[in-house]
Amino acid sequence: MVNITESSSNYDNLEKMSIRELLEGIHSEDKKVLPAVGKVIPQIEKLVAEVVPRVKKGGRLFYVGAGTSGRLGILDASEIPPTYGVGYGLVVGLIAGGDQAIRKAVESAEDDENLSWKILKEYKINELDTVVGIAASGRTPYVIGAVKKAKENKILTACITSNKETILAQNVDIPIEVIVGPEFVTGSTRMKSGTAQKLVLNMITTALMIQLGKVKGNKMINMQLTNRKLIERGTKMITDELGYAESKAKRLLLLHGSVQKVLDEFKAKEL
Repeated sequence: MVNITESSSNYDNLEKMSIRELLEGIHSEDKKVLPAVGKVIPQIEKLVAEVVPRVKKGGRLFYVGAGTSGRLGILDASEIPPTYGVGYGLVVGLIAGGDQAIRKAVESAEDDENLSWKILKEYKINELDTVVGIAASGRTPYVIGAVKKAKENKILTACITSNKETILAQNVDIPIEVIVGPEFVTGSTRMKSGTAQKLVLNMITTALMIQLGKVKGNKMINMQLTNRKLIERGTKMITDELGYAESKAKRLLLLHGSVQKVLDEFKAKEL
């Protein structure tokens, strides 16, 4: 295996660069991320196509990672309920070291290959679920242990990594290898690798939620009404869709709790 994520940066003597040179160098490297993600769309498509029917039957999507990768998985999982109105148990992010590792690094926690599966079993993981291991290096024991045991138990597995032919990729059903090249700061995978992971995670869950009917047209009709901005957004969706006055649209939105439910009620009256 060629360890691309640990390869030396394409830039030398970073400490001698001006601020502008540093920023332009980082930006130049970041430009390589989008083409790399574009190359793995077929693999992402395959994963989403497999996850959708499982979720429709009651399955869940688990992200397992350590460090930056774990935090990104938790970030994506935590944003799905308010955005699409689903429960917090549908997409679950697990990080080596537990919740304390979200804010403060617990680096040694990633070396335990057995712990992640113990935690997944606490969720009563089953064959309808999907486990996605996230590790830029593709060799994190905590992540590898999760997908290995999941696959042994006939649970769909995938991974997101930035190295080729890793141990992680060899132990999943659908490997997503986003090869972004050496980092601007050698080995700092919170940079290009992390950006690539975030993009792929966005694609997976957004496509999944749309396939599950959580979007109408291009609107988030199931979003939670947790603040004034979102109430105003929901009100506008109803006025645009049904032609109601703003006051009526807002009253119905607050009464029913979501744009989707208002639209469903309108449709029921029409039938």
